[in-house]
Amino acid sequence: MANADPSQKVDYVFKVVLIGDSGVGKSQILARFARNDFSLDSKSTIGVEFQTRTLLIEHKSVKAQIWDTAGQERYRAVTSAYYRGAAGAMLVYDVTKRQTFNHIARWLEELRGHADKNIVIMLVGNKSDLEKQREVSTEDATEFAQKEGLFFLETSALAAKNVETAFLTVLTEIFNIVNKKNLVAGENQGNGNGNPTSLAGKKIIIPGPAQEIPAKRNTCCRS
Repeated sequence: MANADPSQKVDYVFKVVLIGDSGVGKSQILARFARNDFSLDSKSTIGVEFQTRTLLIEHKSVKAQIWDTAGQERYRAVTSAYYRGAAGAMLVYDVTKRQTFNHIARWLEELRGHADKNIVIMLVGNKSDLEKQREVSTEDATEFAQKEGLFFLETSALAAKNVETAFLTVLTEIFNIVNKKNLVAGENQGNGNGNPTSLAGKKIIIPGPAQEIPAKRNTCCRS
């Protein structure tokens, strides 16, 4: 999957949010994806920050707008604005800290309470390079992801393992959903049932996908 030419017009803008406990590596995952960068002395995020990266997906220019916020309780007031308009979410825990995985159900509940009900969600077990310190098995996470209908991957921001794949999986899923919706809208227009405003050639900013994701299915993939 190539980066888009900076001079090329942007066809889509997708907002993706990173959520999970403080210290699980959300900022490092973002830095690895956006800049292919990693810093061991990264400080906890205060408030909210976002970075962008523009990619080509099926010959279309897609700008990923990735939002990162602190996982500490005292910053939870940011939630509704933070989730607004998100088409995708990365639900991140640390494979070496069981407590961060135990909190995932609460984060998922909060996400589903604030975000569009059809948001694309990827469960991410970060720090997979620290195998000897592992406290969360791949099987436990796979079972949770299957039960909740989530995508799942284990990543290592440090080793640059699966970070790209995780983001591209979410972005491609959003892209396919939006394209399918536009195709249906186009067919309806052809039948005289649709909105006469053409979507062709316009930059589309997704305010949260108002389309259906297939019923819960096995979307898990192991690292």
